[in-house]
Amino acid sequence: MTGPHAEAFLEAARIMTGLLAQDTVTEAWETPSALPEMAVGALACHLGAQVLNTRRLLAAEPADAADTTGPAGPEEAELIPLLEHYHRAAWVGSAPEAEVNVGIRAGAAEQAGHGPRALREDVDRALAELPALLAARDGSEPVLIPWQGWRLSVDDLLTTRMMEIVVHADDLACSVALDTPHFPDPVIRPVLDLLGRLAMTKHGQASVVRALARKERAPGDITAF
Repeated sequence: MTGPHAEAFLEAARIMTGLLAQDTVTEAWETPSALPEMAVGALACHLGAQVLNTRRLLAAEPADAADTTGPAGPEEAELIPLLEHYHRAAWVGSAPEAEVNVGIRAGAAEQAGHGPRALREDVDRALAELPALLAARDGSEPVLIPWQGWRLSVDDLLTTRMMEIVVHADDLACSVALDTPHFPDPVIRPVLDLLGRLAMTKHGQASVVRALARKERAPGDITAF
């Protein structure tokens, strides 16, 4: 059994792999990306990690998940709603030099050291395994996020990963002067819903409405993070 976002996530992942396979990404691997302090290769690896980590989390047995650095094991970990995930996550709203962001960049840079071919092979293997892993899960079933110390439903987990894929695919495409990939409605709708809800939480309802409908009163910033 699968949840409503399973096929959408797989489609987002397939589009992402097409971007990672572009020669321009390989050729620019060690050059600066559109994100500060990240090379193109590190950004590509951070993008690919959205599939690799999803495969890891869905495949993990409880004992495997517990044996990972984090504040709680699977039995103690609280199941929380999607927006609460972003309210609690340390990276949200933190400065680029914050420890959590430095760690994210360092991990991506380390993976990039293995080269673009290794990334593509890892992502292809993970993507080949994901349909069966998703078919075995109900969308409402909880999944432990061990490095956070809480659980999300499968569908909420997939929504977070689709958002990361959509946002960082744009980052990577802009970094190498490619067109940003087009994502179909089943992917982009939950992503825009999530980003809109986060933006409204951060800036208020009126600011988001004005930005979308009233350019004469639109605020300068309604970014979600």
